[in-house]
Amino acid sequence: MDPVHYCPTYAPFFGFAGVFAALYVYSMSGSIVSTLYSMRLFIALGAAYGTSKAGIGIAGIGPFKPELVMKSLIPVVMSGIVAVYGLVVAVLLVGQMSPTSGYSLFSGFVALAAGLSVGIGGLSAGYAIGIVGDYCVRGYARETRLFVAMVLILIFAEVLGLYGLIVALILNAKADNTYSASMKQDDDDYAAGK
Repeated sequence: MDPVHYCPTYAPFFGFAGVFAALYVYSMSGSIVSTLYSMRLFIALGAAYGTSKAGIGIAGIGPFKPELVMKSLIPVVMSGIVAVYGLVVAVLLVGQMSPTSGYSLFSGFVALAAGLSVGIGGLSAGYAIGIVGDYCVRGYARETRLFVAMVLILIFAEVLGLYGLIVALILNAKADNTYSASMKQDDDDYAAGK
């Protein structure tokens, strides 16, 4: 079978769609590293929502109980951690792509699935962290015993993003971007008429 069947020219589209789903390119200028650092989509939407909602709660309690502001920053930090998950997956996915070697259609679909899993997992985690952070920070200002419960709920919300990261890493490990020896043997057999 012809290598074009294994590595069609449109296969990298799906791989880059996975990177896009994990993050999002805001600027196309600069190096790959600077481009990856400027990416955000699903993950960044979740992290931004979580940060903004928790920040609103912190801003609400700051004038009345400024001594609680530092402990109340936990939801904001956890929202930022969710964004790192997408960056890790995007770097791994882009690292497997090369314009000089074949990129299989299977690898493109795996990259798309990996990007979507970490992206949507991060979106849901950020959303949960934002809602929990907002309400728990306000409740913590009234009753300080709520702090431990807030941290536990935030950890469970963060795990949603971690599940997406784990699935993306497992999917990424299954991708084979090369035109392997078994495919070469199939091509040789096809050419020989076997």
